[in-house]
Amino acid sequence: MKLLTLNTHSLQETNYSLKLDQFVSVIKEEQPDILALQEVNQSMDAPPADSDLLSAWVPCPDRVPIRNDNHGAQTALRLRKMGIPCSYTWISAKIGYGKYDEGMALFSLNHKITEVHSFFISGCRDYDNWKTRRVLGIRTDASDDWFYTAHMGWWQDEEEPFSAQWNRLNNALQPKKENGTVWLMGDFNSPSQFRGQGYDQILESGWADTYELASEKDSGITVEGCIDGWKSYYDSTEAPKGMRIDHIWCSHPVSVKRSRVLFNGNQEPKVSDHLGVMIEI
Repeated sequence: MKLLTLNTHSLQETNYSLKLDQFVSVIKEEQPDILALQEVNQSMDAPPADSDLLSAWVPCPDRVPIRNDNHGAQTALRLRKMGIPCSYTWISAKIGYGKYDEGMALFSLNHKITEVHSFFISGCRDYDNWKTRRVLGIRTDASDDWFYTAHMGWWQDEEEPFSAQWNRLNNALQPKKENGTVWLMGDFNSPSQFRGQGYDQILESGWADTYELASEKDSGITVEGCIDGWKSYYDSTEAPKGMRIDHIWCSHPVSVKRSRVLFNGNQEPKVSDHLGVMIEI
């Protein structure tokens, strides 16, 4: 099994159309079983998605309709045109950059999504507040495991601290952890090198970092400079260089063959301000 996570930055990226095509080409080559994406945007004023864009969509209760330029829908459309069956689901959590419905998506390649699950992890539920956070999960017809994608806040945020968001997330997933395997993927805004903060809190909650479990691995670095979001807390000279903040966690230790960074400009082109992470089980 292959799992891949990426904070896409999607429509906010320069040369977005080119990067979308490059991204989908890599997905076609690698064919991860589960694809977890964050910052999956759509223009708030775009036309509603047509039936072709929605043919692989599995609805998750949400008050925001999918629109024509939705990054998740456009990704699914391109995959299907390449002959790769997939199903996907998407939710929006908030307004991003003042003009996007910003959310997250999960894809199952070559299998169908059978269940979806979403909930808030932020205390704030105001759609106009950029600190509002939700989590999205799926199960498929290929496995009894649950797969979740998350985009967390920052440890030092006074209004929406990471610690409170994590406690809500971990508590909500506890029943599923007790009944089976749960995978948690995404942008945790928690550098693995920062002791006593978010990364350590997740470890202390009993989750296993698949990067550390991997028999083969690279540097694991997923952010190379001071990107959006971090600029609110650090200037360009203070921000950590080379952070591993995008993670794939499992509810218990597993045997991981390989953990690899993708979209770093070496083997694959850069398509976002984050790099992706893919593991093979």
